[in-house]
Amino acid sequence: MKRQRYTGKSYAKAVNIEDLERIAKKKLPNFVFEYVYGGSDDEHTLRHNRQVFDEYLFEPKTMTNVGVRDLHTQLLGNTYQMPLAIGPTGFNGMLTRDGDLKLAHAARELGIPFVLSSVSTTRMEDIVAIEGLTAWMQIYFYRDRDFVKSMIQRCARAGFEAIVITTDSAIYGNREWDVRNFRRPMKPSLPNLMHLLTKPGWIKDVLIPDGLPTFKNLDDLLPPDKRNAQGASQIIGPQLDPSLNWDDMAWLRELWPGKLILKGILSPAEAEQAAAYGIDALVLSNHGGRQLNHSLSPMDTLAEVKAAVGERCELYVDSGFRRGTDIIKALALGADAVWLGRATLYGLAAGGQPGVEHALRLIKKEMEATLGLLGHTQLAELEASCLRHRK
Repeated sequence: MKRQRYTGKSYAKAVNIEDLERIAKKKLPNFVFEYVYGGSDDEHTLRHNRQVFDEYLFEPKTMTNVGVRDLHTQLLGNTYQMPLAIGPTGFNGMLTRDGDLKLAHAARELGIPFVLSSVSTTRMEDIVAIEGLTAWMQIYFYRDRDFVKSMIQRCARAGFEAIVITTDSAIYGNREWDVRNFRRPMKPSLPNLMHLLTKPGWIKDVLIPDGLPTFKNLDDLLPPDKRNAQGASQIIGPQLDPSLNWDDMAWLRELWPGKLILKGILSPAEAEQAAAYGIDALVLSNHGGRQLNHSLSPMDTLAEVKAAVGERCELYVDSGFRRGTDIIKALALGADAVWLGRATLYGLAAGGQPGVEHALRLIKKEMEATLGLLGHTQLAELEASCLRHRK
């Protein structure tokens, strides 16, 4: 019997993240959806990020009282309602007006951290001002080190608890959908412009009255005539610095007094070196399959990294997470939390802030059920022995 798939338009009737993805695809112009969905080259990494979860099977224990289950967790010394964070994603104002703010408010409502991208369309000060929100700030290392320094100082003034340095983007990935969808930077091809006319709701929400949103945190990096979406897209890529190395981390560690998180590490050896530099947390990531094709998934190296760094720094993972079962598997292998990207963006595109909250509640419900079905009531009880690797 063929499985029936949800094909409606209301985010509230979606029963999983895949449903929200389909709704998002219907609502967004093609070039916007592919900006969120796509990976690099032939997208092998993108596919592997989902397939890797099938390699781990659960070994449940059933004769245990699991009537009350608790997902609360501690990250960097603070307690959160579940071991999740909304990770940094750029240009969210292209999905819906004030997309970053909607994501942040959803994170606040669900009691988890929100990480703002430096290529966001909302000022960092407007995010950190949200009462009750834990806000962390992501920063790329640009060639202009004075700008990097000014960003870090601005984060300190704004009151961010932590900054996140992305390490896997010193060279921009080969995202072929960019070439297909755009005549030149941020100028859609004729077929995409024609398709755009079929999305009046998106046009009203995003483009009227001021056109595409701009990058609100990069004014000091961009000349005045390049602060629109088209101009910024021509500058940001070439500004990424391929000389990024551990000396920069030492400089940064001295400059920044708060918590320091590195995102993009996959190698156990590099993770051990990061711990030696006093890094507070690592995000094991392949950038959601958008950078290096044929890359390992964080799930491939998580257990080894945990063995290498022990308790010296916290371990977070991202890339490909769509289900509560995915998250429980990562926690069992040693992760302290999972950062969500596309899963919450599909909720955002499908239904704004309520859509993001719906996505998070779907995943939370799946996590609670999986934890109980494994025979556990606390996340701390999870360990690798509850998994079997099919290889």
